[in-house]
Amino acid sequence: MTTKIAVTGKSGSGKTTITKSLLKILREYFPEKSILVLDNDLSSEFGHSYGLDIRNTVYGIRSGKHEYKTGIPQHMTKSEYVEWAMEDIIVSLDDNTDLIVSWFTGSKDCRCPITQQINDALSKIINRYDFVLFDCEFDLKYLNQLVDTDIDLTLIVALPYEESVLLAKRIEEFSAKYAAGGQMGVVINRVRNERMNNVLNMLKCHELDVLGCIPFDEKLSENPLERKSDVVVESIKQFYSRLNLPQEG
Repeated sequence: MTTKIAVTGKSGSGKTTITKSLLKILREYFPEKSILVLDNDLSSEFGHSYGLDIRNTVYGIRSGKHEYKTGIPQHMTKSEYVEWAMEDIIVSLDDNTDLIVSWFTGSKDCRCPITQQINDALSKIINRYDFVLFDCEFDLKYLNQLVDTDIDLTLIVALPYEESVLLAKRIEEFSAKYAAGGQMGVVINRVRNERMNNVLNMLKCHELDVLGCIPFDEKLSENPLERKSDVVVESIKQFYSRLNLPQEG
């Protein structure tokens, strides 16, 4: 059974760093399990954090601009072609971890057959992994335009400021109908100790479920493109037991 995790929030809030940290934790806790990362963020930063410039995307298949690694097999139906093409854009990060980049998505209002065919093909791919991490654009609506799937855990990443907390509340409201009853809560990122009480009071005032807080990491500013932080990893481990995820051991 596939466990699906979505990381949402405003651009610049640290979504990709948190997604990458979650990936590291899942690899450590469940080394034999298969993991798919689906980068649904328009900036496509997840691949960049591994030094990858990924040009083959779901949008490339949709638009007909995909550059195939091999020749196109003959005598396929359109649905078979989309499924074959989707396999062609999977990038291997290691033996048990793969990456797919979506880039632009089509609207669910579009009645083009390709919209449903991409949804069906992605659903088949998602269901064959043990874990799927979605690095989302803003909320779950944009992800839902790409693929209609249940989400077990939605993390809304916010910064320790009132404006960001208010935005987190809006994201929660926008995303609720797409979360399919899964766990949804806020992770406050880049918290300095002196602001902790103010942040917790703001969250309580807006009735947001706080799943965890992550301290500010000075080292991230030294090499921000890697989106790599031991501070973030260890902080997530501290509240991992609160998450609707399989537990270590």
